[in-house]
Amino acid sequence: MNVFTIGFTKKSARRFFELLRESGAKRVVDVRLNNSSQLAGFAKRDDLAYFLKEMRGMDYVHLPELAPTQEMLDAYRNERGDWTAYEDRFLELMAQRRIEETIPKEVIADGCLLCSEDKPHHCHRRLVAEYLKQRWGDIEVAHLG
Repeated sequence: MNVFTIGFTKKSARRFFELLRESGAKRVVDVRLNNSSQLAGFAKRDDLAYFLKEMRGMDYVHLPELAPTQEMLDAYRNERGDWTAYEDRFLELMAQRRIEETIPKEVIADGCLLCSEDKPHHCHRRLVAEYLKQRWGDIEVAHLG
């Protein structure tokens, strides 16, 4: 099973959609908690769903159960980016939510996990992909751009 990840910040719309096309992903799986902010530009929920379908023939799925809670995001910001604490809390949250049992594999397979962070290093989309790989096995993860 292939799973891709991408962040939209620091990318032009052109680069973002080219990366998706080149990946071969069949759908974008939005793992953001807040996906309708004006700050998201072309990656705002309704606009993104439209662009994906019209420009790439791709589906769009929003899975907020793969996002951190607002409390976790606020704590991360208030703790001045203590990534280790955030990562531990998010991994625990995914285990509590039993995402490996509740998220259908067919939604993730050949999908691209979307979040805002430019790079996956300090982004929960990477944690989601790695968590599912540990539990489901047989997953190849590729981080785009």
